Amino acid sequence: MGGAAFFDLDKTIIATSSATAFSRPFYAGGLITRRDVLRTAYAQFLFLLGRADADQTERLRAHLSAMVAGWDVAQVSSIVSETLHLHIEPTVYAEAVALIDEHHAAGRDVVVVSASGSEVVEPIAALLGADRVVATQMEVVDGRYTGGIAFYAYGENKAAAVRRLADEHGYDLGASYAYSDSITDVPMLEAVGSAAVVNPDRVLRRLAVERGWDVLTFARPVALRPGFPPPRRTLPAAALVAAVAVVVVLAVRKGRRGGS
Repeated sequence: MGGAAFFDLDKTIIATSSATAFSRPFYAGGLITRRDVLRTAYAQFLFLLGRADADQTERLRAHLSAMVAGWDVAQVSSIVSETLHLHIEPTVYAEAVALIDEHHAAGRDVVVVSASGSEVVEPIAALLGADRVVATQMEVVDGRYTGGIAFYAYGENKAAAVRRLADEHGYDLGASYAYSDSITDVPMLEAVGSAAVVNPDRVLRRLAVERGWDVLTFARPVALRPGFPPPRRTLPAAALVAAVAVVVVLAVRKGRRGGS
């Protein structure tokens, strides 16, 4: 078999964080508190600005892991399925969709590789027509999450999973492609013959130039189906970011004065 195309998900295929995109429907479903919603909103704020470093990402991972302990897996899957069109479809980059189509046309399998949980990633990958998924696997006992993590698809673990898939399915990694926006995905980018960085920050852009990797700009989120138009941008991005920051700051101050 020939090569494959490995795509990071957040800010590479979609213009948001899949791990926090469902905070509102999870709140509506009684799975999380208002404080949890505010915390994930702040994480999303840092993520969209590109300021979530490795330590902050790890803290968010630990928080989310503890938060899901006891959740019913079937309920989570149902919420994701029912709200996917509202929270994910309008955020998919048109440029990513075009690349996925190009790789399929060339006979390559497309694999979505994400640190988010499989219950979130797999429906998104199916929506995109991807062939396979690598995602974080949460431990489940009697249909509920324990809060433990069986496999964390992050950093070097992503590269190891890519190599395992290549062995299992006969992919030629030298003829394969990988795409990511994150410096933490350098091991995955290094594992293939053709790598590209998407909307990179200054550090990742510099590294890409040094390694001879392509630098791509994805800027056009589109709805995958006509019935779900992309969200209107009635405010500049900076204003939206500032609004989120104000909400979080006010919530924190209120909590200090007497809790929510």
